[in-house]
This record gives sequence, structure tokens and C-alpha cells, in this order.
Amino acid sequence: MALKHADPGQVIDLSPYGAALAQKQSIALFKSGDLEVMRLVLLAGKSMPSHDVAGEITLQCLEGSVEVAAGGATHILDAGCLMYLPGRAPHSLFALEDASVLVTVALKRN
Repeated sequence: MALKHADPGQVIDLSPYGAALAQKQSIALFKSGDLEVMRLVLLAGKSMPSHDVAGEITLQCLEGSVEVAAGGATHILDAGCLMYLPGRAPHSLFALEDASVLVTVALKRN
């Protein structure tokens, strides 16, 4: 069964999950021809291995704290912080504490 994405003009609540964070999962919020937006949930100590995507991306930490390895450096994203990465930039994430991250991907058209 396909996940229901948000409709154009629909309001999406990105409030912190707070105490319920540990019971949440990553979800796709919407996807159009040019843009995909997801809410990634990583629990403390969990990681997303190094990968890249064709389009440019932003990572915005909504709550918690994640370590992002990209461009030969490691950066800490705490709640309220945003990072931009160009397309095809290898990156990995490690949750320093339970965290949720808003991920925006510009989809490349061929």
C-alpha cells in the first residue's frame, strides 16, 4: 500500500515529537516532479551510512542532535540548525541523541 503524501496547500505539522520520538518512524511527507521532503527519525546511536543523491539537499534538525559527515569534515546539527549539500555529495548521519531531521531533496531531471 502506497503512503499518502501531503496534498498541495495542506499544512504539515513539524512540531517536535518530544517524548514520543522513540516510537516514531521516518516518513515521506511529499514528492513532486522536482522536490521530495521526508522526516527522518534516527534514535541515539543509530546511523545512516554514507550515500549520495543526484539533487541538492538540505538537512534541518527539528529535534535532538545528529552528526553529519560530509566534504571531509564532521558537523553537528542541533535542533534548529540547517545544512545544505550539493548533489552527489557523499554524506552520512549519526544520531548523538534521539533526533528527527527534515530532509529536502531537489530531484534531478534527465
